[in-house]
This record gives sequence, structure tokens and C-alpha cells, in this order.
Amino acid sequence: MPKITGFEMLELIEQPPSVIFTTAFDEYAIKAFEAHAIDYLLKPFNQERFDKAIAKWKEQKVNSAEKATQELLESASQSPSQNQRIVVKNGSKIKIIPVHDVQYLEAADDYVKIHTSEGYFLKNKTMAHFENTLDKEQFVRSHRSYIVNVQQITRIDPYEKDNHVAILRSGVKVPVSRSGYGKLKEVLGL
Repeated sequence: MPKITGFEMLELIEQPPSVIFTTAFDEYAIKAFEAHAIDYLLKPFNQERFDKAIAKWKEQKVNSAEKATQELLESASQSPSQNQRIVVKNGSKIKIIPVHDVQYLEAADDYVKIHTSEGYFLKNKTMAHFENTLDKEQFVRSHRSYIVNVQQITRIDPYEKDNHVAILRSGVKVPVSRSGYGKLKEVLGL
């Protein structure tokens, strides 16, 4: 597929379908996902193998297939290549955001706002998802509602009681809680 992977495409679909992967990857790559996809067809494959995969799909219950697809996407998001960019829908277009362009992330109900120099983009994921998948040396959860790119921080100022505020290159002020301050100090080596 040009520009985005099959995993990223599935992630963009609001109600992902059941998945049978057709791939040229060797069996080691396939084994990593066997538990989550309905089936894998290793190229080249014959009509009999294809029919067997379709029969397996027909046997699956819809709910278990959706769950398997979600598990597959979670597994895929853990791979290093998937952690170097974030794919979002921007209207009818697909936007690929390299993680180094991300200034900070902000919780927004069931979405996360991904702030860049171009503005922000919404992604239907949780803050916990990004906290677990982004590089912990580059992105720190500074507050329950914020994850900040430490390379964007110009300074950290005290702000009310035990709280602080991180000032980014763009001038944006990102809240830093007491526990977030501890995490930032550790990553920044202070």
C-alpha cells in the first residue's frame, strides 16, 4: 500500500472489519499476529488455501472478529516503525504526522488532540495508549491530561503550590503536576 500500512488503514476505519491478511512476510512475522487475525495467507497461495480462509471467516462470530481486530491493532501499534508516526483522518484526507513534529498531546473526551505547528488533529485513542506507545525518553506525561515532547520545552516555571508549567518553543504553556514534574526531572536529568 502506498504511504500507509494496512494496520494504519484499519486504525482509521471507525468500525474495523474482520481481517484476513495476505502478506509476503515470512512465518516469523506471521506468528506475531496469528492469535489476532482470522487468518493469514502467505504469498503465493492457491484457491484451496483461500477458500479455507474464507470458511474460517464465516465460522467466526462478528463480536469475536471485532475484538480480534482491535487486539491486532494494539499489537501493531507496539512495533517500532508504528511509533515513529501518527496517522489521523483530517476531513476526508489522511494525515501522517511524524512524532518529532508533535509538540504535545491533550486529552479531549474520547479523543486526544495532537498539537503540531500546523494546529491540532484529533485521534480516537486514549492518553494511556500514547503514554505506552510513544518513546518515554521523548514524551512525558506531565499531567493527567497532557503528554509533552521534552524537546519542545524551553523552561519549566513554578505555578501555584506544587504545580509547574512547561513553556514550549511555540510559547504554549502546558500544565505540569507534582508527579509530572518528577517524571520530567528524571527524563531531563535534573
